[in-house]
Amino acid sequence: MGGQGIPEDLDLITAEWMTAALAASHPGAVVSEVKVALRDDGTNRRARLGLSYAAGQGPETVFVKAVDPAHAELTAATSGLFHEPRLFLSEVELPVDHPAVHLSLIDEPGQNFIMVMEDLSARGADPRDSTRPLTPAQAAGGMRALARLHSAFWNARLTGRQALSWVEPYTPWPQEMDELMAGVIPLAREMAGDALPPLVRAYEPMDLIRLWKGYIHALATGPQTLLHGDAHIGNTYVLPGDDIGFLDWQMLRRGHWSLDVGYFLQGAVTTEDRRAHEAELIETYRTALDVPESERPTAEQAWTAYRASAVYGLVLWLATLTGSAWQREDISLALAQRYADAFTDLDTPAAVL
Repeated sequence: MGGQGIPEDLDLITAEWMTAALAASHPGAVVSEVKVALRDDGTNRRARLGLSYAAGQGPETVFVKAVDPAHAELTAATSGLFHEPRLFLSEVELPVDHPAVHLSLIDEPGQNFIMVMEDLSARGADPRDSTRPLTPAQAAGGMRALARLHSAFWNARLTGRQALSWVEPYTPWPQEMDELMAGVIPLAREMAGDALPPLVRAYEPMDLIRLWKGYIHALATGPQTLLHGDAHIGNTYVLPGDDIGFLDWQMLRRGHWSLDVGYFLQGAVTTEDRRAHEAELIETYRTALDVPESERPTAEQAWTAYRASAVYGLVLWLATLTGSAWQREDISLALAQRYADAFTDLDTPAAVL
């Protein structure tokens, strides 16, 4: 939008600014008042805003997301500051449910962005987290959604999209972070205690880091697709009818499909439901892929890649457990436990090596 700037804070968004923000999706709508209905800041600034109109029609509420300067450097290093707004500026259609975006603005020199998005509650969406896991049937819907996403950008279908040429491969954190992460793992294990299986409690931290990095390096091999990159249950929502949607695309990457599939499934259902249903759910994903038969992973290839993926979620949620700025402790503990159980059940080290 020409001349449209980014407000210094979400509380300072004016009716005039919001009118301009909605102009493309709701032409003729004139906002008369903006009220903050909810502030929910985390690693980004986030707010639900209530809107009144002097003319035309538009949404009663919107969800707004912008950079929190206090976390900008960490977010840029760990996920990528502009991946999500750049995705929606690209106007590439995603074949999965996600919040509609009314406005996406990036200020690269100022390390800032702002997005004005659909308030999902208006559609009856039910955002989930690890304390409210999915049923196996709902997880199957998520697997089919990921298969649609991955199929649309499978191999040449991604490399042939100039609008997505900026999407980076998934790469591990730099070597200088290894000792820091290895130091975090013992603290996380102490916090989790007996919630973690013996194998995970006994694993040498640096060995676990090396295993994680080995898996991340392997993501550059095999079929390549567009990855949500952060498809844990806290970035999902359930729609009426049990369809699954995905939000928060800040970790968008390209790489092997197993990262999204394993990270989603192993954390989205209880350990008991995973053990009972994961084989059929992996097959649900594999057979739902709309790709050339010669490029479809075999059942054995899919299962081995899925087994390897458990180390990804395990390391990330052990680290998250020690940092209350990222997630509530109960949410982090539940996910660390689920990924740890999967790591043990699936003999992940053997699958990675």
